[in-house]
Amino acid sequence: MNARRLLALVPLVILVQAATGPDGWRPPKVEQQVSGTTARLQAVWAVDERVVWASGTRGTFTRTTDGGTTWRAGTVPGADSLEFRDVHAFDADHAVLLAAGPGDKSRLYRTADGGRTWALTFVNEIKARFYDCIDFQGETGYAVSDAAAGIFPLLRTSDGGRTWTPWNPPGADALAPADGEGGFAASGTCLTIHPDGGVWIGTAGGARAIRFGGQGTVAFPTPIVRGQAAGIASVAFRNAAVGMAAGGDLGRADAFLDNVAVTSDGGKTWTVAARPPFPGAVFGVAYVPSRPETVVAVAPKGAAWSDDNGKTWAMLDGNDYWGISFTTSGVGWIAGPRGRIAKVTF
Repeated sequence: MNARRLLALVPLVILVQAATGPDGWRPPKVEQQVSGTTARLQAVWAVDERVVWASGTRGTFTRTTDGGTTWRAGTVPGADSLEFRDVHAFDADHAVLLAAGPGDKSRLYRTADGGRTWALTFVNEIKARFYDCIDFQGETGYAVSDAAAGIFPLLRTSDGGRTWTPWNPPGADALAPADGEGGFAASGTCLTIHPDGGVWIGTAGGARAIRFGGQGTVAFPTPIVRGQAAGIASVAFRNAAVGMAAGGDLGRADAFLDNVAVTSDGGKTWTVAARPPFPGAVFGVAYVPSRPETVVAVAPKGAAWSDDNGKTWAMLDGNDYWGISFTTSGVGWIAGPRGRIAKVTF
């Protein structure tokens, strides 16, 4: 997927934060923190209000156990040439990192001691595959690759990332990927596990929302702009019925295009939503569990929030962000280039 190569080329633009949000709400508080690294942070996972992990380029990870007052950054031994484009943490000690890249640059690592040591648990041996994202529901996790040889390669773990095996749910072999269809390994949010256990991915190239699960594999079109460098970068569900997909065209950084879609029937149909106030593609979206219909979007040209599930948006911050994660209490973190990381409080 050529689009993924463009992710490192998106320029930084600073915008002005709005004074009020949708429906007159005051915007959430954004607190810049010191991550302990200058690497580009592409993914973040907030376990709770104190334990947060982030990951990025140059084999980098960073972790806080005090809500971001202090961060401890490190590099996975032997992985300094890799880009950790996704992270999932279970607690302060246990976490899984996904390195994205062609061939054997796609890898999975796991730590059980807070990042002091790492075990290499999967190495991709097929050159055409490029793994993009992971997600977990308890000890069960999944990883997805760009389409290769007419399928979307999937991995599954049932032991918290200690071991990974190929996963071929019913109907997956019959799903025909579009030419060059894959995932944007931008924020680690192109794959999500639905509350019912189904695995959803949003695709680059085809801009489709695809559900994999025990009851079959189904692809649903969305109105998000599509093309060689365009499509869905992020997909999230607030509950079993309501969800959002977001992305755009990486080749048109200053354009305002249809880049957000919402569903109210569990992903069967998607309708176009309002565009965030910044131009270009959205890299990540996340619902704020403590506030019904509140969602935050991040991108190289800023962060925005909506209190009505994408009907209206307001600027949150003008910095360059790629990764996003929120806790059940409504506290979240957003992360980006040059080690940028910020705490967001509603």
